Amino acid sequence: MSHSQAYALHEGFIASARASSELWRFAVGMVLAVLAYFLLNQIFFQIVYGVTAVNNQTLLEELRTGSSPTAMYLLLFSFVFMSAGVGLSARILHHRGFLSLLGPVRLLWRDFRSVSIALLAVMAVVFVLPPWDMGGEYVPNMPLSTWLMLLVPSLFFVLVQVSAEEIVFRGYVQQQLAARFKSPMIWMVLPSVLFALGHYLPDTAGENALIIAIWAGVFGILMADLTARSGSLGPAIAVHFWNNVSAMLIVSLPDELSGLALYLSPFSMEDTEALQAWLPVDFAMMFVLWLAARVAIRR
Repeated sequence: MSHSQAYALHEGFIASARASSELWRFAVGMVLAVLAYFLLNQIFFQIVYGVTAVNNQTLLEELRTGSSPTAMYLLLFSFVFMSAGVGLSARILHHRGFLSLLGPVRLLWRDFRSVSIALLAVMAVVFVLPPWDMGGEYVPNMPLSTWLMLLVPSLFFVLVQVSAEEIVFRGYVQQQLAARFKSPMIWMVLPSVLFALGHYLPDTAGENALIIAIWAGVFGILMADLTARSGSLGPAIAVHFWNNVSAMLIVSLPDELSGLALYLSPFSMEDTEALQAWLPVDFAMMFVLWLAARVAIRR
């Protein structure tokens, strides 16, 4: 099957971007989106620091590592401003509404639901198959009763975070580039490079920063492919959501965004060799979830 056949629904996804696909609009839109995100983010956290009863220094440290439920909820909610930034650009620079960044809502929901069911089945199978650890025993992070009490809001805030990233990279950026350039090498790869750069964090990941950024770049390409096949952000949001639920709510690294996790991994971000040994498993799982999503949407 050719790209044109596999990506037939992509034309409808990008249709609203065609009327204002000039590159200058896209460039200015990106600048506006980034400025709006940082400004709104700054205002939000200044308000948080002003009204919270928690010592600001304590809260700052928790926010730096995502080490408490409160810090995680604040960090995840702040991604709303990323969505708001590109929504503002879409309205002002491209004269189109926020929902146009998502694709047809009915299609989005149908594919999100189908992919979620498929991924939950795959994850359940992976859970019962060996190996049953990550090179060592999991470390309990919070009581099961507390975790269950926090589960519904935790799922909501993870959904906010992943939806925002998909709206920016597979929504606004992919749509505007695809409306201008026919080649998937541009509208699939360039947003994924930007996505990878956003995940290049040498201060946090150390020697593993580059390989983690590469992982993010490959993930971005696969999500761009699912978006083009679906004609909506539904499958990409679903894969991103359940991937992050696993990494943030089930088993998290002890020194990185662990505030909502039931368990902690037996190694940290600083354990370079252990993390490098586990990354190929993460790459393999990424491709398995992508294939499962393709089967679920039958495209």
